[in-house]
Amino acid sequence: MDLLAPTGPVYQGGTLSGNPVAATAGLATLEAADTAAYARLGGAADALAAEVSAALNAAGVAHRVQRAGTLFSVLFGDFPEAPTGYVDVQRQNTTQYGAFFHAMLDAGVSLPPSAYETWFVSAAHDAAALDRVVRALPEAARRASAAA
Repeated sequence: MDLLAPTGPVYQGGTLSGNPVAATAGLATLEAADTAAYARLGGAADALAAEVSAALNAAGVAHRVQRAGTLFSVLFGDFPEAPTGYVDVQRQNTTQYGAFFHAMLDAGVSLPPSAYETWFVSAAHDAAALDRVVRALPEAARRASAAA
């Protein structure tokens, strides 16, 4: 397992990865989710995406936050217009993302190990977890800036 990201060089991902226990837990979560849960998730995603952008702006890091509901991704680089395809997204500065990712990991925050992945906000992200992410952002943004 040490060969797999985030500690190793091999990236493996997949929603539930075909695990029947994980799929059953996912279905139970969807059945238990109500309007209030989705409203809280939306508010948390709004706040977190804004905090990420604010930290990167403060460090002078060009970026764009892309959103789809409670999912978002951060593209490092100058994107005056929203990317419309993979070729556009390939223009991002993956070196800056790597520096940002490792700074967050050093602070105990596990992000997607690839610049091409999406951040997921879930019901497990309570106020303490979100605060931990926010507290780690300034240093991660500084490291991304230095990696430019």
